[in-house]
Amino acid sequence: MTVYVDDAVTLWRGQRWAHLMADTLEELHAFAARLGLPRRAFQDKTSGAHYDVTADLRERAIALGAMPISRHADRELVRRVIARARAQGRREAP
Repeated sequence: MTVYVDDAVTLWRGQRWAHLMADTLEELHAFAARLGLPRRAFQDKTSGAHYDVTADLRERAIALGAMPISRHADRELVRRVIARARAQGRREAP
């Protein structure tokens, strides 16, 4: 099982943001809790099951064992991770 964090490229409210995703929802929620993210920060939208993290939190996630993935260098892996996140998002009960 793996937790992934993509490039911090989305600019919002003066910070760069990334997406924290995982092979399973259980692993995603457990890792987010280790980062200090509240469950209410969970994003379950059409883009898929994920947590938004700042660039600084992205670095902390990597230090805790998350696999950094790049939308530029790891395109096939990113596609698989996002597809899994989308499928997980559709299965999660509100």
